Amino acid sequence: MKKLILATIATIAAFTLSLAHAAELEGFKFDDKIKLGNAELVINGTGVRSKFGKRYAMALYLPAKTGDAKAALAAKGPKRVAISLIKDVSGDTFASAVSGGINDNSSDAEKAALKDRVKQLVDTVNALGEIKAGTSIVFDWIPERGAVLTIGGQQKGKDIPGEDFYTGLLKVWLGEDPAQNDLKQALLGKPQ
Repeated sequence: MKKLILATIATIAAFTLSLAHAAELEGFKFDDKIKLGNAELVINGTGVRSKFGKRYAMALYLPAKTGDAKAALAAKGPKRVAISLIKDVSGDTFASAVSGGINDNSSDAEKAALKDRVKQLVDTVNALGEIKAGTSIVFDWIPERGAVLTIGGQQKGKDIPGEDFYTGLLKVWLGEDPAQNDLKQALLGKPQ
């Protein structure tokens, strides 16, 4: 009887593991599916940001896969950008890169509308000082709350309202002037 119970447990464990796939990139694992609030999101793509060496690995999670940047930006419901740092980065450097990416991909009217919320994000990230390699940085869009920043598993700062803000944030990687074009293609699930 004991052998039968152990065999059953082993079979269930093997089956469960076969369902829980994960993408691995630069030693970091990104789950194929995640639950955010009441929604299940799928990994749309993963990539590595390289500027003066590899900086971070990241994954984009959406309600449904798409290879089209405009469709990804327009997707309704929760979304996630998950970043794992490969190298240490100062909060100031990271905040400047993100705010610069938002500005590079926004019209003058969008910049004006986003200005205070971008400042809120910059102030929050600047206050962190140095962020160590291996740390996770997660930007979630939760429609009933707004944009939620989590670093190292802890929420930082207040929720940032407005889907326009989160769309501006996504444009850092998916916009017309992305941080890195091959990273944009990778996040859209396109082969490199």
